[in-house]
Amino acid sequence: MTTVTAPVESLDTEGRGWLGIVYAAVWLAFLEAPAATAVQLLPSPRGFIGLVLLAAFAAAYLATFLFTRAVRRAGGRIPWQRAVTGVTVLAVIAAALCVAVGQDGTATFVFLAVAIVISFEWRWAMVLVAVVAVANEVLPHLVSGWTRQASLTLAIALAAFAMSGVLRVIDRNLKLLEAHRTNTELVVENERSRFARDLHDILGHSLTVIALKAELAGKLFDADPERARAEVADLERLSRDALADVRRAVEGYRELTLPGELARARTALAAADIDAELPNSTDEVESDLRELFAWTVREGVTNVLKHSGARRCEVVLGASRAEVRDDGPGPTSPGGSGSGLRGLEERAHAVGATVVTRRLEPGWSLAVVRA
Repeated sequence: MTTVTAPVESLDTEGRGWLGIVYAAVWLAFLEAPAATAVQLLPSPRGFIGLVLLAAFAAAYLATFLFTRAVRRAGGRIPWQRAVTGVTVLAVIAAALCVAVGQDGTATFVFLAVAIVISFEWRWAMVLVAVVAVANEVLPHLVSGWTRQASLTLAIALAAFAMSGVLRVIDRNLKLLEAHRTNTELVVENERSRFARDLHDILGHSLTVIALKAELAGKLFDADPERARAEVADLERLSRDALADVRRAVEGYRELTLPGELARARTALAAADIDAELPNSTDEVESDLRELFAWTVREGVTNVLKHSGARRCEVVLGASRAEVRDDGPGPTSPGGSGSGLRGLEERAHAVGATVVTRRLEPGWSLAVVRA
């Protein structure tokens, strides 16, 4: 009697196409014993029936393998009805093969055990595999001429155990791949959010100033041509600066300085005829807060220009506090200034600071504070 070893298929998780099917088909070589017996029985009907049943068993086994592999790669579960049907078909063919060629047909029991493991949940699979192993032990006592095959019973148990381990590894690999895919999507989404936030912060300020200067230049063309030409020259300079800022954002750089933002704020507020009270020095600000406070000044002054209707604006800087105040009615929505404020809150959170907005009497205040 030929000893049958455990047919542990390579259920690859990377989708190597037909290579996985070839790996599964290779193990069918261990059906050599029933095949040889069927050939010896030729040209009797039992020999022909045995070969047909052997081919049917191999086809059904490969079909079960392909179906379960496709379902697992898709992250799904094998439907109960489909599992029962597939295993039942294999069991019936295996039983018929044993009738046709004798005890050598029990070589199919190992493959039946593997099909059970890949088709059912673990607890049910172990029960059914035990039934197959017990059947292999009991049948020699019931069928005349059959002998006990302890090695086959061991092969059934080892095949089931090995395939169970392979499936656990595959499931974990699939989960790792899914986690990696999710992390990749999150990284891409975070980068999109970062870029959208930076683009809003950069262009929101620059385009607001450009619009104000364009409006002013249009009013001055007849009344004061010289000043109108100066405003147009400023428009050209501001447009080039905005283009440079966008290029830096695309390249992933954040070349932002607090003194530079204060200078921009002074120019923008003057163009809007808003009285500005700005600090002349930024030396007091802590080093790790300078970039955050630069964004605070940019966001606060942009909102003053866009939403407040203010006539006066004040920027106050401290070692761990930056505040932009104005005497206008402030933003109309309770949440403040939309995506710009959310972006500022994210930056503040990254360095342990807090964004605080409040109404004044009269006016509005935007502050970033680190305790």
